[in-house]
Amino acid sequence: MRILHTADLHLGRQFNGIPLDDDHAAILDQIARAVVDLRIDALVIAGDIFDRAAPPATAVRQFNAFLSRVASETNAAVVMIAGNHDSGDRIASMSIMTDTRRALIRGVVCADEKPLLLSDKHGVVAFSGLPFSHEYAARECFTDETMRAPEDVLVAQIASARRNVPDNARRVIVAHAFVSGARGSESERPLARAGGVEMARPEIFDCLHYVALGHLHRPQSVGVSHIRYSGSPLAFGFDEVDVAKSMSLVEIDGAGHATVEAIPFEHLRGVRTLRGKHAELLLAKPSSDFIKVVLTDDVPVIDGMKRLRVVFPNACELVYERNERPHEIRPINGTGKKMTDPLAVVGEFVELVKDERMTEGEYNVIASALHDIRSGEGAA
Repeated sequence: MRILHTADLHLGRQFNGIPLDDDHAAILDQIARAVVDLRIDALVIAGDIFDRAAPPATAVRQFNAFLSRVASETNAAVVMIAGNHDSGDRIASMSIMTDTRRALIRGVVCADEKPLLLSDKHGVVAFSGLPFSHEYAARECFTDETMRAPEDVLVAQIASARRNVPDNARRVIVAHAFVSGARGSESERPLARAGGVEMARPEIFDCLHYVALGHLHRPQSVGVSHIRYSGSPLAFGFDEVDVAKSMSLVEIDGAGHATVEAIPFEHLRGVRTLRGKHAELLLAKPSSDFIKVVLTDDVPVIDGMKRLRVVFPNACELVYERNERPHEIRPINGTGKKMTDPLAVVGEFVELVKDERMTEGEYNVIASALHDIRSGEGAA
């Protein structure tokens, strides 16, 4: 069984106020082509299809066109769930009048989760979709008021799904969660309410052959290779500058062993950090990438960002390296003699602030000023 696992499309999102419609169009095209070229049996989208519950109409049309293309140009089944950014009811509405032999679309939590059953020469693979749900909705669904955290919801969903899976079937779970041991990014929204525990233990996924996860934006496996985040196709923050974005090609053999290969995405615009002096960066090769600029100039540059955007029209952020350095806390081990010598105290303060000793000229200016002060006090 060949599965293409992706997640966290976040259609309708912007990067620092810059629309990503064209970037998403390129990504969706690559996913559709991969389904054809790799002879995929099931395309999995593990939540956060849209960036918000009420996405712009352009994002909805973009995704509808993508699904129509997959349906008409391939024989692949589609398995997708709602994430914490999605409206569960909106995603659930996509399942109405669909071919249930070829699609599993889950938007809202269900106490009797039925799988999508696909077959290959080795037998049946059962796909269970577990949409994201807050605890209060899950308590009502499962009539269990003891649910306090996302892990409690997942445990109940997994148990519900397991009851409907045929014996000897290889099992795939699609979920949207923060599994402990995984690494997050700055652009992810917390799954738990303020003060709550949002992480779930990987042990709750025991006895599964592949766990297709969404929510975290870095491609990664958690503990074992078959519990995996595909990551988001696009970077949404400068903390992901060095993250290689990919979709996961998963092959499950007859024994249920899953092998994973990362299929890299190609991006219309990259996300980069540039460091250097302002005058030097103005001479760099123009680029439409999203840029964070770290200037090494000693003094602020007038209209620095405006001038840089002539070369880098999608420059999003400008900082100065001197302001990015963490402040060093150093003890002042001054002797009693230093504390009674104003010139020594001033010299130590200047060295602490500038991280260099006073020059001879500065020393003479301070010494002269202190002499004038003393002379004035003596005259008084």
